[in-house]
Amino acid sequence: MADSKQFQQIVADAVAQVLDRQLPKLQAELVDRVMAELPAMSSGVVAAGSATSGLVQAVASVHAGTTQKEILKALLDAGSAYASRVALFVVKGGAATGWQGRGLGEDDAVKDFPLDINSGPSAHAYQNRVVAPANIAEMDHRFTKQFGAPENEQILILPLVLKDKVAALLYADGGANGSMDGASLEVLVLATSAWLEVVSLRKQVQKDADGAGAAMPAPVAAPVQTVSSYADPFAGHAPRHTAPTPEPEPAAEVVEVAQAGAAAASAPATDPFAGLSPEDADTHRKAQRFARLLVDEIKLYNQAKVAEGRRNKDLYDRLKEDIEKSRATFQKRYGSTAASSGDYFQKEVLRSLAEDDLSVMGANFKH
Repeated sequence: MADSKQFQQIVADAVAQVLDRQLPKLQAELVDRVMAELPAMSSGVVAAGSATSGLVQAVASVHAGTTQKEILKALLDAGSAYASRVALFVVKGGAATGWQGRGLGEDDAVKDFPLDINSGPSAHAYQNRVVAPANIAEMDHRFTKQFGAPENEQILILPLVLKDKVAALLYADGGANGSMDGASLEVLVLATSAWLEVVSLRKQVQKDADGAGAAMPAPVAAPVQTVSSYADPFAGHAPRHTAPTPEPEPAAEVVEVAQAGAAAASAPATDPFAGLSPEDADTHRKAQRFARLLVDEIKLYNQAKVAEGRRNKDLYDRLKEDIEKSRATFQKRYGSTAASSGDYFQKEVLRSLAEDDLSVMGANFKH
C-alpha cells in the first residue's frame, strides 16, 4: 500500500489534472463576462492600432502576476498609463482605506487614508458596483484637501468586484494635463478582477489537495471539503479603524472542482509528465497555462477577425502580428527552459484559435 507521502502526491497530481481541464472553461467564462461588460468598442473611446496593442500588453502585465500583491501592483502600474493619478482603496466592513497609489506622491502616500464611501461618486460605485464618473467637487473633500484636484476636475471611481462583492475602489484622474482613458481603465479593472479569481482558485484547490494528502494515511477516496470563495487579496491590510468582516460564503464552482479532484484521486492518475522531475513537470504545466493565457488574449481582442478568419480559412494572415508578438513573448519566457520541446504556444494556437482545424489557418501558417 502506498504511504501517506505517495498518496499525497497522487492527490496533488489528480487535482492538478482536474484544474488543468477546468481552467480553460473558467477562463472562457471570465472572458465572456469581461466582454459582456465592456463599453462598445465602436464608441471611439478606445483607439485602434497601437493604443489597443498597448492595452493588450497592460492586461498581459496584470496576468503575469502570480500573487495577489503582484497583480494589484500591476493594475496600478498599468493604470498609470491611462490616468495621471490612480489610487486603490481597500473595502472592508463598510469602510474604504488607502492601499497604494501612483502619481499622488510616493506609492504609499494614500496608505490608510479613510475614504468616505457613504456619499458622492465613491458611494455610487460601491453601492451599485458600476463605474462612477464625477467632478472632483463631488469627491470626499478630505481627499481633495490632501492630494489636490485634477486640472480638468474630472475623476473616475471604478469598483474591483470579487465574487459579486466590491473588494476595492480604484480612483483615477487626469492630474495636471487632464489625460485619462476611462474605457481602458475599466478593461484593466475587469481583467484584474477575473485574474484574481483564477489565481485564488488555483491556490485554493492546491491547498485542498495538500491538506487531503496529509490527512489520509492510505489511498482511499478523499473527503469533499468546503472551501472559501476566494482568498482575500488585502488580508494583510487591516487598518485599526476597520471592523473585521465575516467569512465569505463557499463558492459552488470551487467545491465542484474539489469534488472532481476527489473523484479523480480514486482512479489511476495519467500524468503526461510522470517521467519528468518535479521541477521540469512544473515548468511544462506553467508553460501550457501561459500559452493558453496568451491565446485567450488574442481571442479577446480580435473576436471579429477570428470569426472571419475561420470562415475564410485565412486566420493566420488576419492575426499574424498578434500571433507572432505573443509567440515571441512565450519564447522569451519558456524558449530556453525544459518546456521548449513541448511547442505549447503552437499547439494552443491550433487548439483554441483554429479549433483543431489546421486548414482555417491558411497557407502561410507554418506548422
